[in-house]
Amino acid sequence: MMLKGKTAIVTGGARDIGRAISLKLAAMGANVCVNYFNTKSDADTTLDLIKADGGNAIAVRADMTKMEDCQALVAAAQEAFGDDIHILVNNAGGLVARKKLPEMDLDFWNLVMTLNMTSIFMMHKVTVPHMPKGSSIINLASLAGRDGGGGGASAYATSKGAVMTFTRSMAKELGPQGIRVNALCPGLIATKFHDDFTPDSVREMVANKTPLRKQGAAKEVADLVGYLATTDSSFITGANIDINGGLAFS
Repeated sequence: MMLKGKTAIVTGGARDIGRAISLKLAAMGANVCVNYFNTKSDADTTLDLIKADGGNAIAVRADMTKMEDCQALVAAAQEAFGDDIHILVNNAGGLVARKKLPEMDLDFWNLVMTLNMTSIFMMHKVTVPHMPKGSSIINLASLAGRDGGGGGASAYATSKGAVMTFTRSMAKELGPQGIRVNALCPGLIATKFHDDFTPDSVREMVANKTPLRKQGAAKEVADLVGYLATTDSSFITGANIDINGGLAFS
């Protein structure tokens, strides 16, 4: 119960990696504000799982591409759990679609950038004023931000590379306030993301290229988030941490 009495916001916290993170932080004692957008049934299931395990959580619908929704999400967490926000996990985002340069227009490019990068900027903007010394921010980047991503993922990979750079910048800026900022760079994790966008044959090929010869699990990402949320990681900030089975090294 290392996070007992702490308040955590998890954007995109209703399913897959987000759900695993929400469950992990709640199991560690945090009061968790689970954000969702289109997946109310998933959010309800996540709440049921947390409460069945004795945890405390609320679910809040908010569009992370809109500043007013980001503000409303923070306000809802404060109304439920108190003014201080101790942990912010920016997990919302997505590939949207695989499009190569001839297929992309400016609207698509801007959508992906807003979803994956501008949303994180906005959540920093509205949450940091309510974060006391000792707080932790964890951003979800991607291996794609390091290696450019797979076919048709250039917009996604670029946005995740921006998340990695923004994480370093915020670590420098917020460190004097006692706020740590880190990012995770997951590789192939078995989630709906890859169910939707990565053929099984490609997943098998990538898994077989890793030294561990497997895909990762959402829980493994969540366990690392849990560590970064606690004082056990008090001297780690500005890190973009690989979690990819050894597929690539920073």
